[in-house]
Amino acid sequence: MNTAEERTVFESIGRSIATAVDGINALAACFAADQILSRSLVDAVELIARGRGRVVVSGIGKSGHIGRKIAATMASTGTSAYFVHPTEASHGDLGMITSDDLLILLSWSGETVELGNMLTYAKRFSVPIVAVTSNSESVLARNSTVAITLPKVQEACPHGLAPTTSAMLQLAVGDALAIALLERRGFSAQDFKTFHPGGKLGSQLLLVHELAHDGEAIPLLPLGSPMGDAVIQMSSKGFGVVGVTDASGKLVGVITDGDLRRHMSHDLLLETVDSVMSHHPRVIKSSVLASAAMEIMQSQKVTVLFLVDEFDLPSGILHIHDLLRAGVA
Repeated sequence: MNTAEERTVFESIGRSIATAVDGINALAACFAADQILSRSLVDAVELIARGRGRVVVSGIGKSGHIGRKIAATMASTGTSAYFVHPTEASHGDLGMITSDDLLILLSWSGETVELGNMLTYAKRFSVPIVAVTSNSESVLARNSTVAITLPKVQEACPHGLAPTTSAMLQLAVGDALAIALLERRGFSAQDFKTFHPGGKLGSQLLLVHELAHDGEAIPLLPLGSPMGDAVIQMSSKGFGVVGVTDASGKLVGVITDGDLRRHMSHDLLLETVDSVMSHHPRVIKSSVLASAAMEIMQSQKVTVLFLVDEFDLPSGILHIHDLLRAGVA
């Protein structure tokens, strides 16, 4: 660092990061050693999973911001959830909450006044409550169905006032609940795609058959075909490869531009594809994610993959340009 001011900033950032790490480590250690915390998290997952309605998340201030993120993560991973601001709840939005629903209420102190009306409403209509707090003796914890009590940790704020580490612990617990529910329900990548059709994430969740070329576009020749036909196929179809099939239609070989160069001779066109082809074509199933196809192409240093079905019959062909055009990178 060039100046004393820069060194001071550098040290401040380092302390905040170290404090955050210490907070997460404290949460992990508490989960491993404290049966009350681990039991409450498991009970919360079971309570939410058995619910017939939706998960309603609420909190005030920074807890409210974290609550919005938790609700969004749950909603995108198969758990119907939404956020209700405590003030709006007190002015009519309580009517959105039914006895089939479940409340997740976040308050580090557990004494947040603004949550009072939601607690009263939940008690009146028997709405289950999952509390996320650091005070097991608080009003919130004592009036909840399941109380998740987080360890008291040092805030990154030097005055101990701005919620920093505490907010991160709330977020970590919310994410843990969402992922546990995802795995308990068997929520798949295809399910995930349903909720994320757009943007970068949507493109990575495309399946390869959605981007591949099929039918007459696939460059294929049977065993015994002359290399002259292979060159024509490679040029006309535009993929720089041709697949070779046996009598049953299975893909048994592939000829690439590299194969042509390695076998280049004055009588190459008089040979058959059998003598030039590579016998272990790189293939992929049609149900594989496009992002996985990109990883395969990059790791194996290829630009084209043939799609095959469960009987090894070619069903399509995928070029790396197809992935790039779709935004998969």
